[in-house]
Amino acid sequence: MSKTTPSSLRGLANISFYAADLAAAKQWYTGLLGVKPYFEVPGYIEFRIGDFQHELGIIDAAYAPKAMAAGPGGSITYWHVDDVQAAFDKLLAHGAKEYEPITKRGEGFVTASVIDPFGNVLGVMYNVHYLAVLAAKIG
Repeated sequence: MSKTTPSSLRGLANISFYAADLAAAKQWYTGLLGVKPYFEVPGYIEFRIGDFQHELGIIDAAYAPKAMAAGPGGSITYWHVDDVQAAFDKLLAHGAKEYEPITKRGEGFVTASVIDPFGNVLGVMYNVHYLAVLAAKIG
């Protein structure tokens, strides 16, 4: 087990996306993920997804930080998938637009990203390190 300090980054707690039409975002992500949000309050919905039940929050754009630039930009969060091509095709078929095509980054690493209908960048990645960590956790 690794040693942590109070200032150590321990893992993703929440990925937050913004949407001007929260109801449409809820419908879109529910359809894409195949699950309903597990938590909802006015202006915010949250899904738990994946092997570690990471939180994907969708926030009404009215609550976006004032300094946030309009349109896609900034960092890209990549979600591990077992088949990048299949995930990418599903995202495009669901109405997302290509941001970056499928790109081989090295042995065991493939990425792609899209822009959801609400202007957020969503990345998918096959990552051998993710699989190694997962195997060790459940091992």
